[in-house]
Amino acid sequence: MSVVVVISGRGSNLRAIADAGIPIAAVISNEANAPGLAIAAERGIASRVVAHRAHASRESFDAALAAEIDRHAPRLVALAGFMRILTPGFVARYAGKMVNVHPSLLPAFTGLDTHARALAAGVKLHGCTVHFVTAELDHGPIIAQAAVPVRDGDTAERLAARVLRQEHAIYPRAIRWFLDGKLVVAGGLVRVKGNDAQVSYSDVD
Repeated sequence: MSVVVVISGRGSNLRAIADAGIPIAAVISNEANAPGLAIAAERGIASRVVAHRAHASRESFDAALAAEIDRHAPRLVALAGFMRILTPGFVARYAGKMVNVHPSLLPAFTGLDTHARALAAGVKLHGCTVHFVTAELDHGPIIAQAAVPVRDGDTAERLAARVLRQEHAIYPRAIRWFLDGKLVVAGGLVRVKGNDAQVSYSDVD
């Protein structure tokens, strides 16, 4: 039932996953100074650094990362603020059992700087998406989304803070659905067995 969480930075989604009682076998970071590693230490969760700078190619790094993940034989790999583009071979290795949370309502605003781009585009709703990882960046079957309103006078930072709170809500929920065998994927679409809502909306600051 365990999950391996892969991070690069602060680990706020890692904390949310742990707080939700999700069984985490290990936390792996490509950055030795990632603050999220301290969260793992606080919780007594095994952690390991697989430094991408120590590898001459993406393929070499991905092979080392896969070897570390496989040591724990997880049911699911959860990318949580992992800032590396993975090779198609790595993605194929964990097809159907690797998920990511992205700070936009995909397929809108893939990639970086999503909040500033949302403001520049003048959208009225922004949010976050949990999805299965595929070889195409920030694509893959959508498991859950949460929307927030874009307010007059919003800055990228204020908008990001509202979106992040929703990430912390829907990412653990989606992971629990996976572990409980509730997710059904057919034709590139995901549904949840039962009455659990895959879409939520919050207008709370």
